[in-house]
Amino acid sequence: MILREWRRFYTIGKILLQHGLDELIPRHWQPWPVRLFRRTLFWLHNRYPQQSRGVRLRHALENLGPVFIKFGQMLSTRRDLLPPDLAEELALLQDRVPSFDGELARKQIEQSLGQPIEALFSDFDPQPLASASVAQVHTARLKENNADVVIKVIRPDIQPVIHDDIRLMRLCARIIAFLIPNNRLRPVEVIEEYRRTLLDELNLMSEAANTIQLRRNFENSPHLYVPYVYSDYCRENVLVMERIYGIPVSDRAALEANGTDLKLLAERGVEVFFTQVFRDSFFHADMHPGNVFVSREHPNNPQWIGIDCGIVGTLNRQDKRYLAENFLAFFNRDYRKVAELHVQSGWVPLDTKVEEFESALRTVLEPIFAKPLAEISFGHVLLNLFNTARRFNMHVQPQLVLLQKTLLYIEGLGRHLYPQLDLWQTAKPFLEHWMRQQIGPQAAWNAIKEKAPFWAEKLPEMPDLIFDTLTQVQHQQHMVKGLYQQYHQQHRRHAQARYLLGTGATLMLGSIILLPSHEQLATIGLTISILCWINGWWKISHR
Repeated sequence: MILREWRRFYTIGKILLQHGLDELIPRHWQPWPVRLFRRTLFWLHNRYPQQSRGVRLRHALENLGPVFIKFGQMLSTRRDLLPPDLAEELALLQDRVPSFDGELARKQIEQSLGQPIEALFSDFDPQPLASASVAQVHTARLKENNADVVIKVIRPDIQPVIHDDIRLMRLCARIIAFLIPNNRLRPVEVIEEYRRTLLDELNLMSEAANTIQLRRNFENSPHLYVPYVYSDYCRENVLVMERIYGIPVSDRAALEANGTDLKLLAERGVEVFFTQVFRDSFFHADMHPGNVFVSREHPNNPQWIGIDCGIVGTLNRQDKRYLAENFLAFFNRDYRKVAELHVQSGWVPLDTKVEEFESALRTVLEPIFAKPLAEISFGHVLLNLFNTARRFNMHVQPQLVLLQKTLLYIEGLGRHLYPQLDLWQTAKPFLEHWMRQQIGPQAAWNAIKEKAPFWAEKLPEMPDLIFDTLTQVQHQQHMVKGLYQQYHQQHRRHAQARYLLGTGATLMLGSIILLPSHEQLATIGLTISILCWINGWWKISHR
């Protein structure tokens, strides 16, 4: 076991060094023992010096295998941590993984479902339809209703590979964190986040639940179709869902041959995205071209098809409200409003100087807005906003990073389908309508309708609730009155105590002055002053 891990560790190090990735670490962050050790590994020199650092990083991760490919894909979403050139290159990573034996897939499906394939499916193709880093897909036909389905099955040998590679990645992260203290990349935290993401993706029951939720949100919608999930046949490592026969969204020639209205399709993609984000607070966060198809039916009224819902994003009410207001402020180029919204939402620290933040936003965004709106990338505006806010100690939240990544995907697909797409003109009416629903008379009426069933349920209890409330109010009034009287008495005792202590101090001072000439009178004065002090201290100590 230890020998195998060290061999894997050496393989990882060899591939990273042969792609020159040690050059990504600034020289002043490398202690001299590390530089000396690197020179001794003379046979592991950079073999691709002519390539950019982003290309070398992407190729290295592809050579390291599926776990590292997935890591690169996840890392590409953390644009708050990576330089833009590395993030853009990692976003190109695709799952180029050979398929595993179909008979192994058959055995795993039978083991998970507890029945032979023939008992559940009248047809099963052992040749996979598609193969990815952690799973592959086979086509089949259900016996119960003769429906065409696809079966997604987790690779049977992926678990030990994942655990071994994650353990080694943790070790590398700790070494980097030790050698480069106060590293903004936070390597240990990034690896831990990746571990959680990967383990969640290995549970296909989670993907099934996400797919069911998204399908319910867009049931009978002409804009988006989500395949039906046969939940009775789903397990942690097996997912069975309806097979779709759409056109890949990246195949523009096939879409044109089918007579698809590409302008309407592109605009509907934008509407689907904003509907998921602002209406449902539940959006498909992995809408790259491999997961998006277009229905062959009704080309004049095109419909998107979304698959692979393993990664989804959610937003709370406050995030949605501030995002919508930020977008509208962008449309109006109101940088002051954008800066104030970031402070109000807590995305940047409360002590941030709004004027400085506003000036930084204007410097970065104004040159972008000098172009025609149709040529401006909405996703890159959001990226520039996050990069600017990062200078003001903004910690980008995961849901916002997923949102930004998804917006870049949608915009890229839309521009691919219809280069003249004006994303701003398409999005602004939607956002304005949504804001009207959140603020003003319409929002109040919606709130009343939403709460009406609750109020109707509580209406018969209202007399008892009112009586209980009045009783509690009366009881609280008595308590407040008693507390006030207690406070008044205490205040009066304190006033008396201060008077007695002051009088005692005055008599004592006078008695000391009279003591040489009027000893008897001074003695009486001292006695009275002591009595005043005793009485005063007693009133203070007995509240």
